[in-house]
Amino acid sequence: MNLQLMWESAPRLLGGTALTVQLVLLSLLLGFVLAIAIALMRLSGIRTLSSFASAYVFVFRGTPLLVQIFLIYFGLAQFEAVRESIAWIVLREPFWAAIIALTLNTGAYTSEIFRGGIQAVPYGEIEAAKACGMSRLMSYRRIILPLALRQALPAYGNEMILMVKASSLASTITLLEITGIARSIIARTYSPVEVFIVAGVIYLAINFAITLFVQRMEHRLTPYLHRA
Repeated sequence: MNLQLMWESAPRLLGGTALTVQLVLLSLLLGFVLAIAIALMRLSGIRTLSSFASAYVFVFRGTPLLVQIFLIYFGLAQFEAVRESIAWIVLREPFWAAIIALTLNTGAYTSEIFRGGIQAVPYGEIEAAKACGMSRLMSYRRIILPLALRQALPAYGNEMILMVKASSLASTITLLEITGIARSIIARTYSPVEVFIVAGVIYLAINFAITLFVQRMEHRLTPYLHRA
């Protein structure tokens, strides 16, 4: 075990942490908004919207994220109409291609988490909102969504951790995040074990921070469950 190489690799790998965090935070933020919309479409009762949302979830949950990244970054470039469109300004950049793929992927999984959370809201709470004269939009905004998000938080925390690990696939389209930098160091040193151990420790540290954040949010949103 080359401890000196591990020590020397650490600063370079830490340099890729900023890009990894950008990929994760931005895709989670966009995916959160998308997931809410897809979950509401699934539960809307409008057949066209529900069918579209179901098909979207089926496709992006049923295919590997790596394939989705390749299709967005390499596949769309095969179409001349895409290359000549204004969208090419975004799609030609590997960063934004990765963001789009990660967003669409996490949006599919998170929408199912939120859908389950919405369906788990007690019917009595909904009836109480109606009795208070709330419209459907207001009841969603004030009652249903807050309760659903509270119940979905543990599962969503797992999705956040999965997204940190999934961000490593961005290295396959030339992005130098943690895994991308690790691969470049390995290509030069031929020491994959030492380099990937350091990279793994960094990923563990990021996921540990997310775990603490989710636990704190759970404690804050459900204080009645943590009283002595």
